[in-house]
Amino acid sequence: MDPKGQTRKTYKETQEQGIKPLEKVREQVEESHVETEEPAMKPLDEVLKQAETAYRTYMKAQQQVLRIYGENEQQITKAYSRAEQQASHACDESIRQALKAHEEAEQGAREAYRKAKGQAAKASDEAITQALRIRDEAVAKAAKIREETLEQAQAMYLKIIR
Repeated sequence: MDPKGQTRKTYKETQEQGIKPLEKVREQVEESHVETEEPAMKPLDEVLKQAETAYRTYMKAQQQVLRIYGENEQQITKAYSRAEQQASHACDESIRQALKAHEEAEQGAREAYRKAKGQAAKASDEAITQALRIRDEAVAKAAKIREETLEQAQAMYLKIIR
């Protein structure tokens, strides 16, 4: 819509509407030509030619505006397409980096689990070894005390029997 509130017309409509008033003006001029003197017609012909020239200039300018508008629209479309491609590329790159970070985190977690499992096994082995050593020491100590006690009991028995 133009500033005056009129709807935008196509080039062809504008051309047809612009030519019709010009033809009407010519008809009116020709009709008045018969009624008026010859010298008065010459300035009117000049004005009519100037009007035709102005109209042609106007139509050329309108065609240029339409051409420039079309070129501008193409440039805007290309810019949008480039921006869309860049956004898509940036999104793809972000997703790739996120997946890589996820994989690295998983790998780190697996490695930490493997180390923790190895440390737990080592600690368990050490605890078992210590428990067995303590048991063996306790059994040896108990056996020694038993031997000593049996020897003392036998020595007492022998004293009593003799």
